[in-house]
Amino acid sequence: MAAYKVEICGVNTAKLPILKESEKEELFAKIKQGDMAARETYIKGNLRLVLSVIKRFSNHNENVDDLFQIGCIGLIKSIDNFNPDMGVKFSTYAVPMIIGEIRRYLRDNNSIRVSRSLRDTAYKAIHAKEILTRTASTEPTLEDIAKETGIPKEDIVFALDAIQSPLSLYDPVYTDGGDALYVMDQISDKKNKEEKWIEELSLGDAMDRLNERENYIIRLRFFEGKTQMEVAEEIHISQAQVSRLEKSALKSMKNYLSV
Repeated sequence: MAAYKVEICGVNTAKLPILKESEKEELFAKIKQGDMAARETYIKGNLRLVLSVIKRFSNHNENVDDLFQIGCIGLIKSIDNFNPDMGVKFSTYAVPMIIGEIRRYLRDNNSIRVSRSLRDTAYKAIHAKEILTRTASTEPTLEDIAKETGIPKEDIVFALDAIQSPLSLYDPVYTDGGDALYVMDQISDKKNKEEKWIEELSLGDAMDRLNERENYIIRLRFFEGKTQMEVAEEIHISQAQVSRLEKSALKSMKNYLSV
């Protein structure tokens, strides 16, 4: 994918508008009233957000125009589902939606095609195995997984074989509306398996107790390796605010984990 392109899908990215916060609030109020012209203006005013996201996928050999179009779909879904009463900036809500839309496209656009029904069967089996592994003291058998899912053993084996093509470690294999379960989560750690699972479970519980903004900042800082300045630019607050929120979140997590 080209690292930089002035014109994408016929859009001159150098001339994209930038909306002020007051303009965003006014437009969103009109959008909620069904004003399609305001919706169009809001979309155009946030296309720079799509550009910033697709830069993360520069290592993929995908056409930048295609990624931009898919990112725009994620942006539109974000606009249609965003609730300003949540107390977070639109960009904070939209970025994960845009990323998710692009990741789904990259997964489904894989050169080795697997039907949706086979994928669903395989992912249900993987998720069932994850649950059984956490609740039982032994590795679940194929019979156990078949009983848990209600799917015949033969269908599970066929589906799991079908998805054995190379996948990214960051491909989602299951989501129930919350945090996704990724391929890398299914890789067994034979050393300190129990201890690592308990640590990760505790950490997840601690993060779940944070508010949405603090949770997002911690994920950007410690799971994606971003600097405080990069986080500040992404969620449109100052670096000092990021630092304060990060310290508060870490303190809350430490207090919870020390109980």
